[in-house]
Amino acid sequence: MSPQPRSTTSPASAVRERGDQLDLCQQQIGYTFQDRELLRSALTHASGARHRLDSNERLEFLGDAILGAVICESLFHRFPECLEGELTRIKSEVVSRQTCARVSESLRLQDCLIVGKGVTSGDEVPLSLMANVYESLVAAIYLDGGLGAVRTFIESSIDPEIERAASGALETNFKAQLQQLAQREYGITPHYPVVDEQGPDHEKCFSVMARIGKRQFHPAWGRSKKEAEQRAASNALDEMMGNTAAQ
Repeated sequence: MSPQPRSTTSPASAVRERGDQLDLCQQQIGYTFQDRELLRSALTHASGARHRLDSNERLEFLGDAILGAVICESLFHRFPECLEGELTRIKSEVVSRQTCARVSESLRLQDCLIVGKGVTSGDEVPLSLMANVYESLVAAIYLDGGLGAVRTFIESSIDPEIERAASGALETNFKAQLQQLAQREYGITPHYPVVDEQGPDHEKCFSVMARIGKRQFHPAWGRSKKEAEQRAASNALDEMMGNTAAQ
């Protein structure tokens, strides 16, 4: 049985649809909506919507594509010396679910969410929900103010993550990210058993699996145990955050 998240039920987890949440969000993101209903939809989780079509799920779908396009164009102009492979690496890290969740937290979007009973609010919002709301806001700003407005929002909110990815700081920290997420969600620490080894002793490769309690994630290969553990942690983060890609 997979580990279960800790319960943090409180009165604040009831459905919240107050205008002050919209005002707070606009203040924190530095953008004022002409159509406040777009903002309300972007902040509304399915649990807090009267119908799923009123939630932010459709906006999340659009926002994911817009975020990727804006980041690609930004990286193309920002790093003229980088080849395709390096640009792809930076882009994949910047638009990852983990990064989107981290940016949401930096904007304090957890204070603005409209959620229903059974969904944690405030500081204990699941990171997958935090990633979703950032992508939803990207789409809402695009629909409300156009490409220029959303480009300004994306570049201002995610610029530190681009710098970290370009320097390699994100690439080498997957284990730390997974440990933080596992301890936050489940109260336990991940383990990394070696599941396979191949090659001669002087150039051996290792396959390592991340494990949280009894839950196992897709293994990853590396030229050292340390490299394989980082890639396995990345796979686990992707699975926990709702992605399916594995290395």
